[in-house]
Amino acid sequence: MNHPLTSAAMARGTAFLGSETAILCGAMSWVSERNLVSAISNAGGFGVIACGAMTPALLDAEIAATRALATRPFGVNLITMHPQLMELIAVCAKHGVGHVVLAGGLPPKGSIEAIKDMGAKVVCFAPALTLAKKFIRSGVDALVIEGMEAGGHIGPVATSVLAQEILPEVAHEVPVFVAGGIGRGSAIAAYLEMGAAGVQLGTRFVCAHESIAHPAFKKAFLRGNARDAVASVQVDPRLPVIPVRALKNKGTEEFTAKQREVAALLDAGGIDMAEAQLQIEHFWAGALRRAVIDGDVENGSLMAGQSVGMVTREESAAEIIATLMDETEAALARSSAVAA
Repeated sequence: MNHPLTSAAMARGTAFLGSETAILCGAMSWVSERNLVSAISNAGGFGVIACGAMTPALLDAEIAATRALATRPFGVNLITMHPQLMELIAVCAKHGVGHVVLAGGLPPKGSIEAIKDMGAKVVCFAPALTLAKKFIRSGVDALVIEGMEAGGHIGPVATSVLAQEILPEVAHEVPVFVAGGIGRGSAIAAYLEMGAAGVQLGTRFVCAHESIAHPAFKKAFLRGNARDAVASVQVDPRLPVIPVRALKNKGTEEFTAKQREVAALLDAGGIDMAEAQLQIEHFWAGALRRAVIDGDVENGSLMAGQSVGMVTREESAAEIIATLMDETEAALARSSAVAA
């Protein structure tokens, strides 16, 4: 099916990404790897490798393996608090990666410049209007605004509110991609009409045939609904723990216990704040791996967005993108018919 209205509405996003559609796949640790990333890019979307806690050597191998499978461009997502961030940027430069997404906090000094110097585009997550403006002043090429409905690490504000606050102010300056709770093309159409250059979805792609997520992990997604995807609780106000949205299970309780353990170490002076945060990050990386790779859906972390109820079957990445594009086109056609 042709999508003339959607293609026109996404033109700025596709030009920026070098892809056929302005649909990015959110970087999901253990899930957004060579198989899913290349499948999404080859199907016309824009896949993004989740570097997460990978070492530079692991990222080096992952980019090379993805490039062997992908016929179209893809990006790499790096976590700003990674202790080897600059080495990871150097690995991206070595492979000529065209787009680097920085996630998880303010980029450390010199990181944006290092990415720009290698000739790549820098994309940052802007959880508030003030930060969006600051990033643009810093030379960031595009923004992602992600609401609290998303899976994984989340901010406190809903996608619809962030879109209303940020898009009118900055969408004319840089391409802005909207993320969080998007499961259907009607929502994509609405954000495009508000000025977004495109969208980012994660949860919707977890049950793609090409996703290496364990069958038990996929089954939990197919069973889950919006109410099951809950945000983690912060135990100690001194621990700046970014809430994580995941499907309720025993692992959710284990995280609460982990926070208490780290807070006690802080009290005893056994660790500093930076180490405390890293320990929490490593907990999530391990818990997520147990669920995604090993299939331990009871004790692992089932990171999922509230759009999980719209994931109803396993299908290919190409089918997911085609459905989203068809739905978006239909919604834009309805909107233009009303306007006429």
